Amino acid sequence: MGSSVIEIIEKRKSVRAYESTPIDPEVYNAVMDYLGQEENLTGPFGGKVNIEWIWAKGDDGGKGIKLGAYGLIQNPQAYLVGRIKNDKKALVEFGYVFHKLILFVTGLNLGTCWVGGTFNRNSFAREVHMEQDEIIPCITPIGYAREKQRFLDTTLRYVVKADNKKPWEELYYDSNFETKLAREEANALLTPLEMVRLGPSASNKQPWRLVLSEDRKAVHFYLIHTPNYSGNKLGFEMQRIDIGIAVCNFHLVCKELGTQGSWVMIDPQLKIKDQHTEYIASWMMA
Repeated sequence: MGSSVIEIIEKRKSVRAYESTPIDPEVYNAVMDYLGQEENLTGPFGGKVNIEWIWAKGDDGGKGIKLGAYGLIQNPQAYLVGRIKNDKKALVEFGYVFHKLILFVTGLNLGTCWVGGTFNRNSFAREVHMEQDEIIPCITPIGYAREKQRFLDTTLRYVVKADNKKPWEELYYDSNFETKLAREEANALLTPLEMVRLGPSASNKQPWRLVLSEDRKAVHFYLIHTPNYSGNKLGFEMQRIDIGIAVCNFHLVCKELGTQGSWVMIDPQLKIKDQHTEYIASWMMA
């Protein structure tokens, strides 16, 4: 990425209306080079994600693939399509890898939009080579953002409360779930934690909670499942992708700031709030 990861995270917004301008060949090549590097498609726990570029229109200028998003996305030039096995760990890996790609593409001045619920999965499944038991959890349209965004775009951001992020006090805890983490206690992790807070999530639920260990050497990531969440009716747990996005923002910002550490799955056995709270992983400081 040419720009700072922090700057990209802060500026990225969902784009639903695109210009007709074709994607610059150099930009296309940069994305394909990115997708050709195995480390870019490997999640924090070693899992692989398959991602393909699909043009929105056929080579003959025909209609090409149809998104089926009920008019919510206008004039995309192409799509990035991810596929994985449908299991709990793979969904977290998918969120990490796909969000990292979206940030990379944003750094190339392309617009993106996480699309998980309202698109025709069968159309995309016909365009990619699906292995047995694989699913397409999410896609993103890509293209150059229309200078004057549609009224619908602004309305949708309002409806899903995309700009209303939860306050720090709701997301971060000190040693346990009874004690809120004060900003001044976050030390070197202040910026990584703030960038997690700014991350996108399905329906803007922000279902992540992070606990900083008492010795300040670990950050424990928890998923707060939304009861009866409609996103899970798709046949997979959408909110596991959200926690992968949180892990991605945290990890990339730590790397940019030189904060060394590694991911482990060792449950600290903290007293959790209720049955909807699930431990996911921990960042161990080096």
